Amino acid sequence: MTARSGSWTPGRTKRGKGWLLALLLALVLTITACGGGSETTNSHNGATEEASANVSAAPAGNSEFKKVKTVVGEIEIPLHPKRIVAEEYLGSLIPLGIKPVGAPGLTLQNVYFKEALQGVADTGVYGKMNLEKIVELDPDLILSSSSENYAQLSKIAPTVVVPYGDLKNAHEELTYFGELLGKQEEAKTWLKEYDERIAAAKAKVDQALPAEASFSILEVADKSIYVYGDNFGRGGQPVYQALGRKPPAGVADELMEKQWAELSPEMVGKYAGDYLVITSNSLSLEELRKDPLWGTLPAFKNNRVYVWKEERSWYYDPIAVLSQTEELANWLAG
Repeated sequence: MTARSGSWTPGRTKRGKGWLLALLLALVLTITACGGGSETTNSHNGATEEASANVSAAPAGNSEFKKVKTVVGEIEIPLHPKRIVAEEYLGSLIPLGIKPVGAPGLTLQNVYFKEALQGVADTGVYGKMNLEKIVELDPDLILSSSSENYAQLSKIAPTVVVPYGDLKNAHEELTYFGELLGKQEEAKTWLKEYDERIAAAKAKVDQALPAEASFSILEVADKSIYVYGDNFGRGGQPVYQALGRKPPAGVADELMEKQWAELSPEMVGKYAGDYLVITSNSLSLEELRKDPLWGTLPAFKNNRVYVWKEERSWYYDPIAVLSQTEELANWLAG
């Protein structure tokens, strides 16, 4: 059964819809039991050329679908999908004027746009979506960042997989999905305003800070410390991409290549820049300042530390990055 033949039409009876739901679930369970057969893609991998949008015209006589090249091969998707389930990239749909029918609960809690998502169904845990719920939503397109569940999802609807990290900034994301979904003009319009606001924020920071000042993006968990690059959330995109700042010179190349690393307490000094942007759900700025590990760092002594919670720093979609950039610019310039 193809994804298209599995979609429901309004005229079908309630009984017929239940029968199809059972059939689709049976197919999903069969695929799961057989091991899927789809090669897993680590959602934290670096960019691959295969994720670039390669869209061709629909075959002659078929004006409703088009072919798209993805990391799992060439697939057919609707020219104008109406019921999208966004396992990932929800924040790239909203600027295009698209409201999905479903998304994981964690992405629905995004403080930067959750008010715009009233009525969007919760499809389960991020990375482990509820397949039965997705079937009930009757999607005509699914967007994902991992091929791990592709075999199951593609039995429900055409599924486009774009591995996490392949699209490295707001321009790449909006341009890709604008082309994929036929929203090129909406993407251009939104990115124009984005560029203007980012430029204003950067100019404000450049005026207030020396160009050589180094920055570090850190996360302090219960018993762990992490450092991040420019494409892994926690403020890396706003600081390193939008504002054009740099990590400490001695670790910059390694950090930008690997994108993240776990640090021992002894390593913190090496990775700590002149300015620190720290994610912590449990410790405040004052609590960190009293800790001998942190309080002795130059950034703390010079009051150059910004602490925020994961609910504000974790997200890395275009809308979040724009808001985070302006938030950090206000702090740095103030």
